[in-house]
Amino acid sequence: MANEVTVALVGATGAVGQEMLQILEERNFPVGELLCLADPSEAGSKLKFKGQTLTVGRADAQAFKRADLAFLAVGTEVSRSLAPLAIENDCVVIDNSYAFRLDDGVPLVVPEVNAGALTTHRGIIANPNCSTIIMVVAINPIHQAAGIKRVVVSTYQAVSGAGKAGLEELDQQVRNYLHNDPMTPQVFQHQIAFNLIPHIDDFVEGDYTREEMKMVWETRKIMELPDLKVAPTAVRVPVFRSHAESINIETEKPLGAAEARRILESAPGIRVLDDPAAKSYPMPWFTSNRDEVFVGRIRKDISIDNGLAMWVAADQIRKGAATNAIQIGEIIIQQNLY
Repeated sequence: MANEVTVALVGATGAVGQEMLQILEERNFPVGELLCLADPSEAGSKLKFKGQTLTVGRADAQAFKRADLAFLAVGTEVSRSLAPLAIENDCVVIDNSYAFRLDDGVPLVVPEVNAGALTTHRGIIANPNCSTIIMVVAINPIHQAAGIKRVVVSTYQAVSGAGKAGLEELDQQVRNYLHNDPMTPQVFQHQIAFNLIPHIDDFVEGDYTREEMKMVWETRKIMELPDLKVAPTAVRVPVFRSHAESINIETEKPLGAAEARRILESAPGIRVLDDPAAKSYPMPWFTSNRDEVFVGRIRKDISIDNGLAMWVAADQIRKGAATNAIQIGEIIIQQNLY
């Protein structure tokens, strides 16, 4: 791909950090040296990469001085404190948190949609919200063909979106149910086993949740459509991994379902699974641990003119987080933007 670079992976012991570690190896990312960094309490722990045992260090100025590129797989407040430190030491940051996504001058990038925005970065590139990434990969080819004026989206989000604790809570509640033991929610607002919770993150103005509004704000920025109408509903579902989305689109120009299907079949990052007669459509069960965004149930929205409906599923830990960030890193290196 290019000359090897020194990479700092901050949050290397967390769920997304662990996924990034695996994907860096899978994609043969040009790592000359990998610095695995984490909270000081985890310094000294060991991780495996390409058959080597690496010792986790602290994320500090000395580490960033050694690195060309840093992936931040940490929370918003930690990113806000570490990113400036990295930039001061000439280390380009690809941040997975919400910290900088809506800041002017910070590209918010999904490579299949707006890779060109990377040339404008000033040291930080933001990785979008997982649900936003999945949606814009699926709808951007339709926008390029017919122009999108309105999107209605309902997300069905796996518990792994809440991290390891979310996975453990669903697993334990299923076990409790089978043994007739009580279920006391700790991570989610209500019991998640055998239930759906239409509440992810805090409620904000208008009684939308912050998770829902991220899809509005981020989609407009990524697609450079500041007036795009987006109506989202985000739902937590008792699935371990891979988010799904029901998406209804209103376009400026007429576009039939068959033509939309052909467009999506040739679009980057998408795999179309759309054969209702054969019961073929995307589902979390087999889209997990994959990098493609799977699209199916492509059909006319019979409630409006110029309307399309589709069903989408993708692994939110991979394409919705780790893989998207690493794809950004690959472009940064290929185009010598660090």
